[in-house]
This record gives sequence, C-alpha cells and structure tokens, in this order.
Amino acid sequence: MLPRKRPVEKALVQEGGEENENSSSSSVKKHRIDCLVESAAANNNDSKTTTGSSDIGDGNNFTSGGSSGGAIRETLIMALGDANQTDIDEDLHSRQLAVYGRETMRRLFASNVLVSGMQGLGAEIAKNLILAGVKSVTLHDEREVELWDLSSSFVFSESDIGKNRALASVQKLQELNNAVVISTLTTKLAKEQLSNFQAVVFTDISLEKAIEFNDYCHTCQPPIAFMKAEVRGLFGSVFCDFGPKFTVCDVDGEEPHTGIIASISNDNPALVSCVDDERLEFQDGDLVVFTEIQGMTQLNDGKPRKIKSARPYSFVLEEDTTNFGAYQKGGIVTQVKQPKILNFKPLREALTNPGDFLLTDFSKFDRPFLLHLAFQALDKFVSELGRFPVAGSEEDAQKFISLAGHTNETLGDGKVEDINPKLLRHFAFGARAVLNPMAAMFGGIVGQEIVKACSGKFHPLFQFLYFDSVESLPKENLDPSDFRPLNSRYDAQISVFGSKLQKKLEDANVFIVGSGALGCEFLKNVALMGVSCGEGKLTVTDDDIIEKSNLSRQFLFRDWNIGQPKSTVATSAAASINSCLNIEALQNRVGPATENVFDDNFWENLTVIINALDNVNARLYIDQRCLYFQKPLLESGTLGTKCNTQMVIPHLTENYGASRDPPEKQAPMCTVHSFPHNIDHCLTWARSEFEGLLEKTPAEVNAYLSNPAEYTTAMIKAGDAQSKDTLEHVLECLDKEKCETFQDCITWARLKFEDYFANRVKQLIYTFPEDALTNTGAPFWSAPKRFPCPLQFSAADLGHLHFVMAASILRAETFGILVPDWFKNTKMFAEAVNRVIVPEFQPRKDVKIETDEKATSLSAASGDEATIINELIMVLEKRRQQLPPGFRMKPIQFEKDDDTNYHMDLIAALANMRARNYGIPEVDKLKAKFIAGRIIPAIATSTAMATGLVCLELYKVLDGDHKLEDYRNTFANLALPLFSMAEPVPPKVIKHQEMSWTVWDRWILKDNPTLRELIQWLKDKGLNAYSISSGSCLLYNSMFHHHKQRMDRKVVDLVVEVAKLELPPYRNHFDVIVACEDDEDNDIDIPPVSIYFR
Repeated sequence: MLPRKRPVEKALVQEGGEENENSSSSSVKKHRIDCLVESAAANNNDSKTTTGSSDIGDGNNFTSGGSSGGAIRETLIMALGDANQTDIDEDLHSRQLAVYGRETMRRLFASNVLVSGMQGLGAEIAKNLILAGVKSVTLHDEREVELWDLSSSFVFSESDIGKNRALASVQKLQELNNAVVISTLTTKLAKEQLSNFQAVVFTDISLEKAIEFNDYCHTCQPPIAFMKAEVRGLFGSVFCDFGPKFTVCDVDGEEPHTGIIASISNDNPALVSCVDDERLEFQDGDLVVFTEIQGMTQLNDGKPRKIKSARPYSFVLEEDTTNFGAYQKGGIVTQVKQPKILNFKPLREALTNPGDFLLTDFSKFDRPFLLHLAFQALDKFVSELGRFPVAGSEEDAQKFISLAGHTNETLGDGKVEDINPKLLRHFAFGARAVLNPMAAMFGGIVGQEIVKACSGKFHPLFQFLYFDSVESLPKENLDPSDFRPLNSRYDAQISVFGSKLQKKLEDANVFIVGSGALGCEFLKNVALMGVSCGEGKLTVTDDDIIEKSNLSRQFLFRDWNIGQPKSTVATSAAASINSCLNIEALQNRVGPATENVFDDNFWENLTVIINALDNVNARLYIDQRCLYFQKPLLESGTLGTKCNTQMVIPHLTENYGASRDPPEKQAPMCTVHSFPHNIDHCLTWARSEFEGLLEKTPAEVNAYLSNPAEYTTAMIKAGDAQSKDTLEHVLECLDKEKCETFQDCITWARLKFEDYFANRVKQLIYTFPEDALTNTGAPFWSAPKRFPCPLQFSAADLGHLHFVMAASILRAETFGILVPDWFKNTKMFAEAVNRVIVPEFQPRKDVKIETDEKATSLSAASGDEATIINELIMVLEKRRQQLPPGFRMKPIQFEKDDDTNYHMDLIAALANMRARNYGIPEVDKLKAKFIAGRIIPAIATSTAMATGLVCLELYKVLDGDHKLEDYRNTFANLALPLFSMAEPVPPKVIKHQEMSWTVWDRWILKDNPTLRELIQWLKDKGLNAYSISSGSCLLYNSMFHHHKQRMDRKVVDLVVEVAKLELPPYRNHFDVIVACEDDEDNDIDIPPVSIYFR
C-alpha cells in the first residue's frame, strides 16, 4: 500500500438508501459558473474584462441550494480543512497557481465532483482532482475489487479483493490531500442525486444509462457538466457536455499579448507601429486597448478596438484617427481576451450528429469515425451478452464485428466505408482490460476537463475524443492461448499483450532519472505494469529532497516526507504499490562526476532509460550516454498545460540533442539596471540586488576574513574593475555599513531605499534629462525607454515601509542581530524609520551610465585599478583588526518557497518600488515569486498524460520488433485542447562504399590493439587514417615522422602517456577520434572508435 498519512476518521461513507440520499443532498452546495460569467460579460465592462484577465469573479457569487442536514457535513468539512475558505496555501499550490491563478483555484475549492466507476481510470481522475484541490470528490461504484483490477489502479492491493471498489479507494485517495472531502456511494445511482454536483464523470456505464443521466444534467438549471470516459484495452473515448450555453472565460490561459508603440498614423484606418524589441503576437480580429499614449490621447479611453493586417511589428487599427491628436510618444497596446460561449449537444443528439472529432494523430484521419462506431457496438455486445468479449476468443470477436457492421448500416450518411475487421478484432480482445498507461493518459485529460467545467478556465473538449495505440501491440502474431489469464495481478494486461510481452516487461532493466512529478507518475505506472518485477531491476536516482510545494503534484510524497530524499521515498511508495518490484534508489546526480557510479557496466546492462528531468543540460548528458551505449531513451517534459514526449530509439530515430530550442532571450544589462520597461526587468534587477547584498557580499566578507593574505593576493593579481568593486563592497560591510543593532539595520535599509529609488534616479535624469538627444539627434527617452521619477519616502506608504522592514530584517540576519518583537508594530517601526537622518543628494557630472546594449559588465574601469585596490586592502586590514575574534557574516541564499523568511517580501518590494520609478504596473508577491523565482508552472493532469503516453511507447520498446512508423512523438496542450502525434524523425545517414552509419554508431575494436593494428583495421574498411587523437591530444599524425615510432605501441599506453588520460578500474575501454580519407583523398566523417583494452 501507499505510505500512510494521518488516519482519516471523518471520511464520509454513504451506503445508499433514502436516508443517505438525503444526506448526500444536503452535504454539498450547488453552484455553477455559467450564469455568473454571462452576467459579468453582459453587464460588467470593468478593467478585469477589458484587460483580458484570465480569472473570473470572486468566491461569493455562486447560487446555492440544499440546506437540510448541513450541520453534519459542516462538521466534516471543518475536520478535514475548510474547503470554503478563500485563503490559498501558496507554498503548497505555487506551481498550480502559476497555471490557474487565484480565482480559478477558488472556483476549484468550491466545486463538488462525482466520479463513477473506480477502476484504473476512475482512480486516476480522482487522484488528479484531489491533488488540484476541489472541495469534494464523491466516489461511486457498486462492484467489488477483482484481481483483474490490480494492473490498472494504484489504490488497490491484494488485500482489497472482494471489497467495494469505492470503499477500498477512500483511504489512499484521502492521503493525497486532507483538505478535500472524499465520500462514497456504493448503490445504484438515481439521476436526482446528480444535482449535488457541479461536474459528474462516468467511466463504467451503459450507453442507455449515460443518455438518461446526461439528459438530466443538460436540462438542469444551471446545467451540470457531464462527462463519459472509457478505456478499453488500447482504445479510449471521452465525451463532454457542459450544457447548452457554457461560457469559457479564458480559452488558452496565456497572458494577454502586449506591444510598445512607436508610432500611430492619422489615417482611416490607422497604421500602428511598435518597437522591434519583441515580435507582436496579435492576430487579425483581435481586440486591443491602448494606454499611456501621449498626443493621440483619444485612444486611451479603455475601449476595445479591433485590429487587422497583424504583422511582426505593426498592425492596422480599424478606426479613423484622422481627426485625433497627432501621436507624440509612448503607449502600450494590450490584447483583450474575450469570453467564448459554447453550445454543447446532449449525448443523445451527439451520437447521431457528432460534429467534428478532436483529432490526435493525422496518420489516422478516419479512425475517430470507426471508434465512434466501435464503442457503440461494444455497448450492444455487453447489453446482449451481459459481459465483455473474451480475449483471444475469435467467436466473440466475430460477434462484435457483426454488431459493428449492423450498427454501421443504420448510420445513413454517417456510415463508415471500411469497418476494418482487423482493428475491431484487437478492440474486442482487449475490451475488458483497463491498462494503466491508458488510464494515466485519459485520467489527465478528463481531470483537466473537469477543472474547465468547474472554473471556465481553458477551452473544453468539444465534444468527442477518440484515441488508440494499436501500434503498442506485439508485432508477432499471438496464439489465443497467450491471452489466457494466469491468475496474476497482470491478467488484464496479458489479455491485451499476451504473456510473452509481460515476461519481457518483468525482466527489463530500467533506469528512471528523476523522481519528481514525472518520476512519481512513472514509478506508479511501471509498478502497475509489472516492469522489473521478475528478473529485471529498476534503478531510480534523484539528488533532490522533498519540499512542501512538491506535494500538490508529486503524489507519492506526504507532508512528513518533507526534507527526505525524493528517490528513497518514491521507491518505497512504488514498492508498496507492487511488492514484486525490484527497485534500488540512488541519490546521485547523473553526470561526468558520477561516472564511477554509473559506469560502463551499468549502462551496458540497461534495457531502457526513462528521463524524468527538469533541465536541458541533464537531458543532453543522458542523451549522449544513450547514444554511446546505444540504449533507447524515453523523453518527456511538461510546462503548465503543455507536454511533449520524444522517443529516442537506437538506429531508428534522431537523438534528443539533434535539435535544440533557441536560447531564451535575455534583456540587455543596461536595460535591466537603468532602463527597465516591464516588470520582468524590475524583478530580474531585484533578484540580482538581493543576491549581491545578502549572499555574495557576505560570502566575500567571510572569504576575506578566513584567509586575508590569500584573498587580497588574488584581488591584486586580478587587478580589474570587478575586483575593485568587490573590495569596496566588502569594506562597506565591515566599515560604514556595519550593523551592530537592529536600529543600524533599519538605518541601512532606509538609506538603501533613498539610494535605489531616489538618488540613482536623480542621477540618471541629471545625466539624461527628459529632452536629451542621442548622437543621431533622436530623443534619448524614446520607446521602449521610460522616463523615471524619483520616489519621496513616506512611512505612511506601506510599500515604502514594507521594503525597509524586509531589508532591515534580512540585514540583521546577515549580521546575526536579534530582531525585536516590536518590529511587528507598524507605528513603532515607522517611528524608528523616521529617526534615520538621510543626507541630501547632489548629482555628479562625472558619472558614467552604461547605455550600450551589448555591454556585459557595469563595472566602470578607472584606469588605475591597481592603486585603488592596494589602498582598499590597506584600509580593510586596519578594519579587520578592529573586529571581534571569529567575526563572520551569514550569507543568505534565496529561497522562494518559504513565505516566512522575508526573501520574496524584499524582492517584491525592490521590484515594485523600481516599477513605481518607471511607471510600470506593480505585481503582488505571488506573481513576483513566479517571475523572480523562475517557477515552472506545473499541474498533475499534464504530468499524468505525458507519462501515460510514454508508457504506451515503453510497450513497443520492450517488445523490441517495432519499426519507426510504429513510434509516436507527441506535443499536447490540455488548455486548447490540442494533441499532435507524429512519427519520430530518423537519424541522418552517412554512406561510404558499402557501409553506412548514423549518430548511433560507435565502432568497437577489441583485444587491446597497437597503433599499427588500428590503422590497418581502418584501411580494411577503405579508410586511410591520417590523424588520431584522444581528447585534445594528438596520438598520431601521418605528417609527423617521429609519430611512426609509435606504430607498434599499444594505443592504451599512448593515451595514458601522451594524452595523460586516467583509466580507473571500472573503465575497460576508451575512445579515439580518427580523421580519415578515402582513396580519392576525400575526408570521411566516421563514428568514434572505442578501443577495449581489458
């Protein structure tokens, strides 16, 4: 079983019957988003709408109904955590908040969801919803756990067999999030019970019953979001109906696009040009609003205006500006995101008139039509026979195909031309099985659709999705006996793939790199699939430890695991899902430094590598290792609602590193430090100042005090402007700015405020006045530059006071000064701040401010650094001798995920005060955390879908006989929703004579050869070696006569002696790079040559 959380004594169990039905009715409050958003769209044209806010309303506008029995549930809610409260635990949900925003999260916290059918798919959906933090999840299932269920559901164990599925699921699902109320229903559902929920999803229901329930949900006021989802072997379907008039508040979840205006013409229509700082992302037909325009102020009225002819740096405004004032300067243009209303059809109507299917794979353009038919035929089969087709039964398969044919004949214009009996046969054989990878994938998709239904965030699936992965089936033809159950937990999987592939899964040696969000999902999936549960071994490594923010999506971790190694906790949890799992946890980062751990023998014995990483450099290293040892690599990644998967298969596909994303654009240093024009620039500067003041300078102080002679010698040797600046900062900390009391820290912080937000700005506008011109005669302060204004400090301004408070507290921490309790008293703190004497500032004429966007350093060279450095060292030495013995500072490393440490308070205050200087909109601390903390948006749904897709490819890899066209790379965006699956790209082939090779090839020469033997071995291939090197050292070149003396020496001796290569005991080979020509003197690029010497 999974690691236990606190015992949950308050989980509500409803056994059915009239009394329980009433209890269920009273236990939840009914609300829907449609009516709220429609009225807001119709009546409210406030700033939230016009600026394209992606979140809606507040937490108090939903209609509610049902009051009897409320005290019972109210007690329960309070016991588990008040789901109605609007306070969001930002430490826990920070990555999810980065995707959804606060208002969407509040919608989720107030939503009640029914999940009916608790096999693997139902468990995955419930898991994702509970991690997301809905108010309540009610689990419904009338059936008992079977051995068959253990291959797809992580919540069941052998001890649960014979128990009701819903009841057996409660404990382990509750462990995921104690703030979510989880209850059960174990008897037949009545449609009236659905009125207690905002969204219902059915994973195991007849078509007749689904139509009945959907009709009820569709006609309710307000409508209840209805979903029907099925996973049948390697086939899956989803149907959505969110009502006749559902409002989507934010169709894609992206931030509204913006641009900085350079000019606007007085024309009809007007041409708007923007600065070429960044390409515009507008599209024809978009609505935009204008702000901050000088001259043509008529456009600043906040009215959305339509654009056309959108280009990278300009667009045409559908407005006559002939009589407007002439454009002078400035201005921001911002996209207005519009709500969208969708008219869903009920299932009864959609079955015969489905509209457009959401296509997932363009190589299967006609497949959705066939699967639409197949799922209806399966429903008829089960209805007539009272069971699913038996795997391997040709009689059942033919009966199913016949039913599909008869159903097809009744479809009229919707008739499928080719019902593809071979595909339907596969469908019939696996129809009873719920496979874990399919459940994981569809659990992510359906979970996200329910979030959309409850919040109005993102565009819903409209209305059918069909998917299959028949390419995952073994390539060899299997005998019907291969599908027979073995009375094992893998029987459902065996009914689809046969027992031979199951054996391959169990005997595989697998390496999972990373055990975070992706890693937890992968571990759960492979444990349920039986991977490495026989003679194989699963190795997991991760050098990270568990943090609170991990718990909202890394579902194998619990709150008491915080601070423990991820890999050991995750492997323990995975082993509790399947006790047969042969698994080892390591805490090593995979890289050149750990090649003694992950040595040649380790890589050579692996069957497949699964990446679960969160950075490109680590991925590239693993990719090179897999290339070198010719091992398949299954790669995936997520970013908010987006995910991608890439299959790297030896000799079939290109490697991961064959194509790279362009580097992220960095703002010029002078822009960040003197000319910011957006909040990102302000936050980048704030993070840099935080690290300089509180981490780097205290660390430099300690380095100097630990070894003054060595430190000062290094500074003298460097002798540059940066060394001078560093010494000045160290001296400031130990002299003028040394703090001994908390009042000293307040003084330091108050003077920092004056320096940052008043004096520096005064100097800047003194050096470059508002009417300053460039060398070309153009206005200096033209877009994208924004003319700044200095701030006048006021203790009555909470923004000013918060900066001084956070800065003084952290300054005190670096000096080990106790912070007094009175600092929490705003009045007393303000009085202390007002006692600080602030010297008057006078701008200087000799100050140089960097304006070159190509400059990489702001340290100004004076031309006499050496003299200044010597003088600074002399003063430092005198000051050091006055310090108490053992004096050291405490450097502070930035930690974004602790809201009590004042780190983000200071960074947000730094950024917002700077934003005020430049007239840039400020942000709250949470948004500041996302940007300054470089938080990667992450949610459980996209992670689950990505890992499900990868594990469908894992079947193919471990089967071993699949071709390139069988594999799939995927890009998906659950927000849209969009699924794009395609064959991987093959590797580039190099040919020479009768030979050919790719990036995957590595030529191997064994038996510890001499240099002469190596050259002759290549000559036998028609290649004339003229240069052989190891690393950067030349072992042989045909032009150097003395190199011929090396011909009869062992190559291993040459690499040790000449190249100084260290060959530790775990290494049995090394590589050399050989430059070759053919007989016509044409250069030929050959693979690396690996020489085995022992």
